[in-house]
Amino acid sequence: MTRRILSGIQPTGNLHLGNYLGAIQQWVPLQQVAECIFFIVDSHAITVPQDPKQLQANIRRTAATYLACGIDPERSIIFAQSSVPAHAELAWIFNCITPLGWLQRMTQFKEKSASQKEGACLGLLAYPVLQAADILLYHPQAVPVGEDQKQHLELTRDIALLFNRLVGHDYFALPEPLITAQGARIMSLRDGTKKMSKSDSSEASRIELTDTADAIAHKVRRAKSDADLIHAEHIENRPELANLLAILALLTGQTLDQTIEPYIGKGFSALKEALIEALVSIIIPIGEKTEALQQDAAYLDAILIKGQKAANVIAHATLMDVKERMGLWVKP
Repeated sequence: MTRRILSGIQPTGNLHLGNYLGAIQQWVPLQQVAECIFFIVDSHAITVPQDPKQLQANIRRTAATYLACGIDPERSIIFAQSSVPAHAELAWIFNCITPLGWLQRMTQFKEKSASQKEGACLGLLAYPVLQAADILLYHPQAVPVGEDQKQHLELTRDIALLFNRLVGHDYFALPEPLITAQGARIMSLRDGTKKMSKSDSSEASRIELTDTADAIAHKVRRAKSDADLIHAEHIENRPELANLLAILALLTGQTLDQTIEPYIGKGFSALKEALIEALVSIIIPIGEKTEALQQDAAYLDAILIKGQKAANVIAHATLMDVKERMGLWVKP
């Protein structure tokens, strides 16, 4: 049986370097060895208020960015999550069997609800259940995830086990996490202890995949660094240095040892200039391709509709199986 891989990214704002190095760059070669499903996670995006027109534009932009980065619609299924109703319907079934305590212990819920306080919605609490439905609908063998998403995948596995026990049958296999060592977590340019994020209020914290060469150079030169010279010892205690080195290593395909060697005994400036050169050589073509693809909304829509149809075939079959096992009405 062909191995199936599934992953997705929220269409909230421009995708950034962390999305590329931590996810999309890793997806591209998987298309050669597995059946790949890469969706646009728009239902998850509305756990916080979104402008409807901007959200639709962001969905198309995300699809364009997938293509510009090398996701091939002839090899992979690309679709918008909300266009396949089975995601929401299976999530409701899982909501009805998932203990509330499991969700209240989720790290991301605690962090985000603390920041939103009275504005936190039910969707923020149930987010991981929908994520479990997203995954289990397609019976993937592996899910590429960052370190910060491992807890959500563990919950998915727990929900799968709980469902299997309830129906007395090992219907859902347990998907495995697929984590790349260096690319799993790209950190902010302004704070090496925080993940690079679209939600950060400072645009200087991230390299967006639509940034100009000047913007890239400006952000990298202003990236936080320390006063010490670069050396190979105790890099883990210098988060900003570790982050810049990791980014350069991923962009150039070198090991960390190979990446740091030319800069030992020097300050940060030479490292930053090399990083700017590497970023410009990769990010600018992606941005140009994304911009060109966005000019053809009909083409992007056709790809999303094609992917929707293919995803719906798989998802609907799973949903009917689940409903039958739960005793729900299934039309003869």
